[in-house]
Amino acid sequence: MAGFAINRRQSLQWAGAAALGLSGCKPAPPKLDDLPGGFAGTALERGHSLRPFWQRLAQGLDLPAPAVVRRAPVVIAGGGMAGLAAARALELAGVQGAALLDTQAAMGGNSQGGQIKGIACPLGAHYLPVPGDDAHEVQDWLEQLGVRQRVSGRWRYDERYLCHSPQERLFWQGAWHEGLLPVHGVSQRTLDQYALFEKRVSEAMSLAAFAMPSIRIWQRAGQLPAAHTKLDAQLFEQWLAEQGLDDERLLWYLGYCCRDDFGAGLAQVSAWAGIHYFASRHGFHAPRQDSEHEAEELGEQVLTWPQGNGWLVQQLVAGLKGTQQQTDCSVLAITEDASGVQIDTYHHRRQQHERWLTRHCVVALPTFIAARVLRNPPDFLRTVAGRLNWTPWLVANIHIDSPLADYPGAEPAWDNVLYQDGNQGGLGYVDAGNQRLDRVSRQPTVLSYYQALGDWADGRKQLMEQPFAFWRDRIVNTLSEPHADLLQRATRMEITRYGHAMAIPRPGDQKILSEIALKANMNERKQLLNGERVQGLPTPGTARLSFAHSDWAGYSVLEEAFTRGHHAGLLAAQG
Repeated sequence: MAGFAINRRQSLQWAGAAALGLSGCKPAPPKLDDLPGGFAGTALERGHSLRPFWQRLAQGLDLPAPAVVRRAPVVIAGGGMAGLAAARALELAGVQGAALLDTQAAMGGNSQGGQIKGIACPLGAHYLPVPGDDAHEVQDWLEQLGVRQRVSGRWRYDERYLCHSPQERLFWQGAWHEGLLPVHGVSQRTLDQYALFEKRVSEAMSLAAFAMPSIRIWQRAGQLPAAHTKLDAQLFEQWLAEQGLDDERLLWYLGYCCRDDFGAGLAQVSAWAGIHYFASRHGFHAPRQDSEHEAEELGEQVLTWPQGNGWLVQQLVAGLKGTQQQTDCSVLAITEDASGVQIDTYHHRRQQHERWLTRHCVVALPTFIAARVLRNPPDFLRTVAGRLNWTPWLVANIHIDSPLADYPGAEPAWDNVLYQDGNQGGLGYVDAGNQRLDRVSRQPTVLSYYQALGDWADGRKQLMEQPFAFWRDRIVNTLSEPHADLLQRATRMEITRYGHAMAIPRPGDQKILSEIALKANMNERKQLLNGERVQGLPTPGTARLSFAHSDWAGYSVLEEAFTRGHHAGLLAAQG
């Protein structure tokens, strides 16, 4: 491939990959059925098992008497990132004894971590972009953890947690390319299209400021700015076509970015979301042939750990000293009245109906679940739950006993993406051993492969009904294209499934969400607090309920979930 310098190690790896099919003295290659594994992580069947309870409530019937009644000053329903942040905020505000409930066997939602054969790996979200100043709640938390420190008057991040270089590479046309936008082997028009998109993003940023978390935009302007409203009204693919942006390489990359953060591609995501992906953080900087490491120079760095964002979850869980943590506990119903809130739950391990009584509940559940379990849900919750669409997702963790044979080009990176697989929602794999100082050794590691199914017509049905072997065979065949010896090196595969992994930010969502965030029953809040203005971000809720989940941003990223959970916890402490 023109433009590549192949070093001795790479050429030997490539030769080794080709030789796998030429040697007649090697034992017969293993078969797909020989690779053990199964489904792990989240228990999807738990939510479905609650349908009889929900049907009973929908018919106006009462639940059976609870086996036990518990009390807490505040109950947080949902132990994902928003719920954990709310619990932390309550303790910071001096509230002790709050209860944090989650349906799974471990806290963390889609940020959980796990391990295979003693090697830590992510079960969901696997990185956090270095947060900007708009996410100061996240910055403060990272400072508390020691991840972020002020050194000689400047903020620095602990090198152990910044993603080691090289960060990304792309397998395209039989070779690995540095970064995800190839600059070698492409036309001048392609490079010009990269530059044009950079210009258009810069123009959008100059018209109205973007922010992460996005609620800062609404809070400062008092509404969704007109320039954002225009972007929010159309699909990303429509906006790109209007700008004359039609290059195949650029469109592939932008589709990959949308699936990475939103679970679906250009034909579903709004233009606002597509621009926001870049404009809310570091903008877009077109790659050039003379700037192979430009991303790192421009500060587009990410924080990552072998177990992904599961490390952050572990720190939150360990830091909660005065909170009752209840896993294996699904919410059946939430009933609010003038005296307080009643939360009926089903404890899967104890196999019994239990009840919590509290003065305030933080509902850190996906909005479609919140609307289902809340008795007499407010109109704004019904609106959001009825509007949002969620994408299914899977993460496959593959334990390998030694490094894989490789093709020429860019060296092995933390994030390794396959061009052809992107059309099916494949997002490539990350290497859990990337943060090792000795990562070039022949130690075992875990490769975490990500698949977004938001563009599949029947993605959720396939995810729920297809057996483990279907996904295993598809993933092995996909990754065997750049790594011919994968099946010989792999010792186990475990797949984590998310039926509703994240909300897809579609056209019109931001307009509705911004209006709700700024207007939702603030009169009731003022009455609750004796006419005093609630401090912090506008938080949708009622007199005794505060809603906190990334759904209220319309898409799922850590900065959104943590910030909303933090402020919902502070509000619960005041109320």
